[in-house]
Amino acid sequence: TAAKLGGGSKSLLDATQPPRNKCGNKKSCPESTFAFKVSSGAANVVGPSICFENTIIMSGVKNNVGRGLNIALLNGEFSEWDSFSLVHRVPCPLLLDFLKAIKSGTIVIVASYDDPATKLNDEARTLFTNLGSRHASKLAFRDNWIFIGAKGLKDKSPYEQHLQNEAAKNKYEGWPEVLEMEGCVPKKMD
Repeated sequence: TAAKLGGGSKSLLDATQPPRNKCGNKKSCPESTFAFKVSSGAANVVGPSICFENTIIMSGVKNNVGRGLNIALLNGEFSEWDSFSLVHRVPCPLLLDFLKAIKSGTIVIVASYDDPATKLNDEARTLFTNLGSRHASKLAFRDNWIFIGAKGLKDKSPYEQHLQNEAAKNKYEGWPEVLEMEGCVPKKMD
């Protein structure tokens, strides 16, 4: 049995364990925000992961990610999510329809896996830019990209990372290292 601390009701084991934050983040989030953790894929081997408010929405373990762009749409709850494979087939019309149907105020979370850009056309890049992306227009073959934006966002999103595929700097043969971003996103992104 664990030793008791000074007659209190907590065990020594409980006292040494830090409280677990949503999505396993280092810091807790204020009430006016949602906790998130997003990871890109690792090469073409380990899929990306999207955690939102302590729920794993997409991951390789859940077997619901695809090569290309993995996109989750959220309206303060887990109302809809989907993934698109832009590497092995040409779903640009499906992706365009999906992006155009996003309602104002919807939070959009994107995680790349393998190659996000080869079949991403100019119209799709513009739609992502309109969601607050700084990097969608520059995505290239096998780049890594993670992004959180929103429909109706007035400025560029502060929640975005992009890593170029550069042979001399790549961590994995032919692919850059994994990107990971965690934090707190406002419940209403303007």
